[in-house]
Amino acid sequence: MTAFGRFFLPGPTEVHPDVLAAMTQPMIGHRGSGMSAILAGCDPVLRAIFRTERPVYVASSSATGLMEGAVRNGVRRRALSLVNGAFSERFRDLVADCGREVETYEVEWGQAHDAAEVHRRLRAGGFDAVTVAHSETSTGVLNPVRDIAEAVRAAERETGEEILLLVDGVTSVAGALVEMDAWGLDFLLTGSQKALALPPGLAFGAASERMMARAETIPGRGHYFDLPEYDRFWRKHQTPTTPALSLVYALAEQARRIQAEGVEARAARHDAMRERSLAWAEERGIRPFAPEGCRSPTVTTLAIEGPVSAQEIVARLAKAGWTIGGGYGKLKDSTIRIGHMGEHTVEELDALLDAIDEVLR
Repeated sequence: MTAFGRFFLPGPTEVHPDVLAAMTQPMIGHRGSGMSAILAGCDPVLRAIFRTERPVYVASSSATGLMEGAVRNGVRRRALSLVNGAFSERFRDLVADCGREVETYEVEWGQAHDAAEVHRRLRAGGFDAVTVAHSETSTGVLNPVRDIAEAVRAAERETGEEILLLVDGVTSVAGALVEMDAWGLDFLLTGSQKALALPPGLAFGAASERMMARAETIPGRGHYFDLPEYDRFWRKHQTPTTPALSLVYALAEQARRIQAEGVEARAARHDAMRERSLAWAEERGIRPFAPEGCRSPTVTTLAIEGPVSAQEIVARLAKAGWTIGGGYGKLKDSTIRIGHMGEHTVEELDALLDAIDEVLR
């Protein structure tokens, strides 16, 4: 087994041994007071991570499940989908898969979206939702979601139409300060296996009051991700369907660890890892794939143009006991991705960067 601190995949990320050990606890009834007590204990920490006063629902699914839930509960007829990579593209495709109309605002992979262009498109009218990936995991681009939210609100005022902002925060939540309430986000979701540093299998989502009000009016929103049903059960700190109990045990332990570190300190640690990765790349003449000012604090995507190919770097590191991500989708042969998220530290990251230096030499 590889030593802890050498697994830098951009998801699933490395899980602390104490969190893994928590999963070995015995089963309990998921409708009993014990289960309610566990989820009630996680509730304030999840709200602090999401920067919201709203409930944060826990689903036994991948984050893609709650992306579909966001569409089924939040898109009435037509959405504007912002696409700049593989996962924002998935969000877009889910809109059509759920039988809604969708218009795409697409920029090149490696670029961020322009809030002014979002505003211009929404002013044309006919939209009731916007989908966006905050941190696009395939490219390492951090979209200006705060500015986009302001553009959406401005378009609402001008058109008189309610437009919900649905945000994929899969590699930003718990690694950055994503201000759900302060920015006016209507739905924010993440998965357990990214910056929360849990095993895969749980998804987390928070909905604004107006998102919940709209959901109540949408027919055919499905069963498994029916947000009003989630809300009714969350009031007694339970889930509508049988939860992945062992993963909930892990969540409780990780919530304790995150609370001890502090949400702000956790974000600062991720910022420090981003800056260290970028400084290292600059010193070696390696180009970050994302533009300056739009770089994720949790995953750095680097364009590889030297004599050692991207795939060869990943393979040689694996032989030395290190795991990083190769390029995703059409970037498979031209980029590498370093997932510096979750429990990693700058010191561990430095050891990885030294190992990459050895490979490049």
